Amino acid sequence: MTLINTNLEYNSNTALQKFYACQNVLITGGTGFLGKLLIEKLLRSCPDLSSIFIVIRPKKGQDAYHRLETLFEDTIFDRMRKEVPKYRHKVIAIAGDCSLPGLGISPTDRQLIIRDVNIVFNVAATVRFDERIKQAVGINVNGTKEMLDIARQIKNLKVIIHVSTAYSNCNRRNIEEKYYDPPLSGDNVIKLVQSLDDKKLDSITPTLLGDFPNTYAYTKCIAEQVVQQYGRDLPTGIFRPAIVISTYNEPVEGWVDNIFGPTGALVGGGAGLIRTMNMDRECTAELIPADYTVNALIATAWDVANNKNEDADPPIYNFHGSWDKSFTWGEYVDLAFKYGKKKPSIRSVWCYSLTATKNVYLYWILSFFLHILPAFFIDAGLFLSGKETKLLKMYKKVHKFSTVTTYFGLRKWNFTNVNMSRLWEKLSSEDKEMYHFSMKNIDWDDYMRKCVDGLRLYIFKDDPDNVETARKRMAKILILHKVLKYTVMSLCVYGLYYILSFVFSISGSTVLAPIIETVSVR
Repeated sequence: MTLINTNLEYNSNTALQKFYACQNVLITGGTGFLGKLLIEKLLRSCPDLSSIFIVIRPKKGQDAYHRLETLFEDTIFDRMRKEVPKYRHKVIAIAGDCSLPGLGISPTDRQLIIRDVNIVFNVAATVRFDERIKQAVGINVNGTKEMLDIARQIKNLKVIIHVSTAYSNCNRRNIEEKYYDPPLSGDNVIKLVQSLDDKKLDSITPTLLGDFPNTYAYTKCIAEQVVQQYGRDLPTGIFRPAIVISTYNEPVEGWVDNIFGPTGALVGGGAGLIRTMNMDRECTAELIPADYTVNALIATAWDVANNKNEDADPPIYNFHGSWDKSFTWGEYVDLAFKYGKKKPSIRSVWCYSLTATKNVYLYWILSFFLHILPAFFIDAGLFLSGKETKLLKMYKKVHKFSTVTTYFGLRKWNFTNVNMSRLWEKLSSEDKEMYHFSMKNIDWDDYMRKCVDGLRLYIFKDDPDNVETARKRMAKILILHKVLKYTVMSLCVYGLYYILSFVFSISGSTVLAPIIETVSVR
């Protein structure tokens, strides 16, 4: 187990701190999961950082400036507000939209960026697996191209890092830190989606995707080609994180603000709603804590800025979980349930009970008996009592979630991480402690304990003081679960016995009738 000091005082001048000193940073996607953690860590760990510009799109009636104010109300910034009370003057909102030409940035703000920015993190992306192709291309591909166009004009650009995904080439089994031929070039796919209406695009999407599982992986693959083409003569790098889950140690343990991917599975299981999953327990779960991911991203920018080769393709950094040993989906689920049973949520509707299978047909059979059938009876009861039915609609979403994530739970990839490993070795001991991201010897048992605590606190919104009450409540649910389980099993056995008795009685009569008749005649 690697011990990390999570109460560091950032008052020294390490190599990374010196690199970010007096620099102006631009971040797209700053209101997202990774974006918020990146902003928090930069402000907290780089005391001499000049400013951070955040591209924010208007949303739900709020303009960019109001959204920035509410951004810092998040729990994730509590520690930073205490340690860096005068942070606010360093953060500047830039109104924009990564799906629009020029990122939707005004001419005035564009000139501000060109004049002042030194470091760019292109984090913005639509991460929905089932996003329509036009929207996915608009943000993930064209947005990347537009960002590179702006970066090309920046007067004192030190580095631009494009955040991709380790699964941008998931149609391959072996994924190295290099470029692979995309299904279409960025320019061609942009022209395609601009020339066809949504209906036609939706009809040809399966053909476009080919052996890619979703529009997210498809467009992230093409976006890398855009970086290779338009970022070749810039100080550019590509950062490929694997599956990002809740924080490990900082700024708080187990923090997460979404229920995407594996997190959603744990939340559904913890609530007692997801009782079966289509996955291979033996497949590797390439999971990475969010705080490690942000630290690796910050270090990657430093490395690219110091080692840019003008004649080479932008370097790629694969950041995945299996550095020295594998962590399987089976281990992930088992550890989650180990700690989930110790600290159940007070909001759980049923006890923890999960059956995982890699057979798709068995999965749908189990889904019928463990999801659909109970939901039908409960909804029927709600309907008869005049209340709104909910469960069948909810399980429709659960099964849609399963459909788009199963691809990653049934396959195994071999990643190389030469650049990432070399970067770790380049860091000083001080930077390794401040910006820890090595996945060697990570204690997954300790991590999952913090992860489950975090889900209980930040997703279920449970009071930390009601653990004992939740345990007693769960004990009662568990008794009811066993009663129902054995009752159903008994009824099934009785039903099977009755059916077999009936079948054999008929077949017996059919077989014996001629014999009896013959004996009677004689």
